[in-house]
Amino acid sequence: MPLFEYEGKRPVIAEDAFIAATATIIGDVTIESGASIWYGAVLRGDDGPIIVRERANVQDGSVVHTTPDVTTEIGPRATVAHQCMIHGAVLEEEALVGNGCVVLDGARIGARAMVAAMSLVQPGKQIPPGMLAAGVPAEVKRAIAGTAAEFWVQMNPVYYPELAQRHVKGIKAIER
Repeated sequence: MPLFEYEGKRPVIAEDAFIAATATIIGDVTIESGASIWYGAVLRGDDGPIIVRERANVQDGSVVHTTPDVTTEIGPRATVAHQCMIHGAVLEEEALVGNGCVVLDGARIGARAMVAAMSLVQPGKQIPPGMLAAGVPAEVKRAIAGTAAEFWVQMNPVYYPELAQRHVKGIKAIER
């Protein structure tokens, strides 16, 4: 996997974190225990720190970055789904950002909240805990409890650590 020091800052990665071979980790990035960073994801901690908390996952093709002196944080057991951009934002515990979302500077996604696929969370927007937000720009739609979205918020924190371990054991590079 491509790991890079940048201006004296090196990634710090827990021994049991899963980092896919094609993920790129640069600079001031901390990846905690049981977290997973998937294929083609880029975490670039050159302007400020990025923290991926325990058992969180950043899925395929996503980009995590920040602005100077701002910490981008992916909270415990939070999910950044496929092809998202998280920039200078905070995802709280078990928050889920759906496929193709953009979450911009100063935004905060509350604990166990979900941002629906292809949504844009504008700078500084606060999505309260346990709520579903959707749209361009994203707006709070309703509480997640009792909806189909609740399944994904509850399932991903369990499924992705298990899937990461399957990849550790089951993936093998092949020659053409």
